Amino acid sequence: MSPEFARQLSELSSQLGRRIGVLVSRAGRVEYVAVGDATGIELPDFKRVRGGTGRLRGLRFIHTHLSGDGLTPDDLTDLSLLHLDASVAIMVGDDGLPRVVDYASLRPPDGSEELVERHERVHPGRLDFDFLEWIDDLEERFGQAQRGITIQAPGERAVLVGVTIGRDLAAEERLEEMRELANTAGVSIVECISQRRAKPDPRYLVGKGKMRDLVIRAWQRGASLVLFDRDLTPTQLRHITDLVEERIVDRTQLILDIFAQHARSKEGRLQVELAQLRYRLPRLVGKGESMSRLAGGIGGRGPGESKLEVDRRRVRDRIRQLERGLATVEKRRAIQRARRSREGLPVLSIVGYTNAGKSTLLNRMTRSDVLVADKLFATVDPSSRRLRFPREREVIVTDTVGFIRDLPPDLIAGFKATLEEIREARVLLHVVDATNPCAEDHVAAVRKILEELDLSDKPECLVLNKCDLLDPAEARRLARRLGGVAVSAQSGAGVEDLLRSLEPLIFFEDVPLDELRVATGA
Repeated sequence: MSPEFARQLSELSSQLGRRIGVLVSRAGRVEYVAVGDATGIELPDFKRVRGGTGRLRGLRFIHTHLSGDGLTPDDLTDLSLLHLDASVAIMVGDDGLPRVVDYASLRPPDGSEELVERHERVHPGRLDFDFLEWIDDLEERFGQAQRGITIQAPGERAVLVGVTIGRDLAAEERLEEMRELANTAGVSIVECISQRRAKPDPRYLVGKGKMRDLVIRAWQRGASLVLFDRDLTPTQLRHITDLVEERIVDRTQLILDIFAQHARSKEGRLQVELAQLRYRLPRLVGKGESMSRLAGGIGGRGPGESKLEVDRRRVRDRIRQLERGLATVEKRRAIQRARRSREGLPVLSIVGYTNAGKSTLLNRMTRSDVLVADKLFATVDPSSRRLRFPREREVIVTDTVGFIRDLPPDLIAGFKATLEEIREARVLLHVVDATNPCAEDHVAAVRKILEELDLSDKPECLVLNKCDLLDPAEARRLARRLGGVAVSAQSGAGVEDLLRSLEPLIFFEDVPLDELRVATGA
């Protein structure tokens, strides 16, 4: 910025009584001119012009200030959100001449909490340095930092946003649960941003200042995803998409994507797709990539409202088609249940929090080889196996999808056919990970979901799994306190005691349900 150019901008701004700004390319060409009022200026929308890894926008914003103390928070927000090379404010004196220049640039990730670097103010005539050499060095520092992150966290990278509302005592656990969900989905968390609020911001969930930090952190870390640990409303999703170039995924959408990855059967895929479409329909928007999933998605940037309406119509048609397909599945399952009933085979359903070891227990009890993985929601497709008790008596043991706190309503609706299996069960085998410090909260969360499904009247046997990882005395104390049976599905310890506890519950139907619940600690 030559002294002559600064003087020309200052004189024009003084004559008009308005701020004037120009966006200048690295070749020194004025690409945009913006005229504001005496106190502010609005930049044009050029968000779709994107750079590569470690690349800034390639534009610096030079603008005048008729009064004030230099760069404002709005100037720094524009610098951050648009990834400008620099934001430069020329302070204009009463005589219409430039007095001093205040400028700032983004700061490469170096462990500092500061995201923007403020430079020393100087008179325009003393701005004597090679801008191209300076900006090349700055981008190289960004590129080195991002390449280092790529090596440490290969694959898809995400910034995790945790929002604590009021006195939420489970905030840390919720955030850790999101980390596990991201790991299950194959996503690396490269940055975590947290904020405590009295209530959610209606536009952005977090505050506008935190959104600015989020945009910079995501860009600094080379993230392609921004994960929110809470569900976003359609309005919040639309406003966040206007500011953030990375794909936006909230908690429910991440869970649905994990289900989509793990569903193997035709029925499972139908159920997952139905849940996804029901969740996404009200969130279809005409711009941005807010509908993107971890591996593709519905919608995207369209030419206008007509394209959006076509997308919505297609989604509604597909929902109706899936509902008809799942109605057929529900009828087939009803026939299977009726046949089991005629054969006099009682059903034992395994329920519990995700990754509590339900499939491992099924394999141990029935000598099966159902897929087992140390991941959340490894089981999406239900499995049924026969279990033989003494005196030649058999039961059907079903392993169902794991539960999680605040289970998405669309997921419950989509998995109606599968959850009907639980409704037909004579006894619920409630498995909980005894090593989890939040085990009692998990028990409460599962029972809450069962209550919402009108299944709280079912006899329940609480199984404290993974007790081989606890001190034996601690395992016994926990079993007494919660009224459960301590087992290790991995080693088989305690499984025989569990079967002995189950036998009278399954084969003696004349015992009142209230007594059964008391006997099993339900």
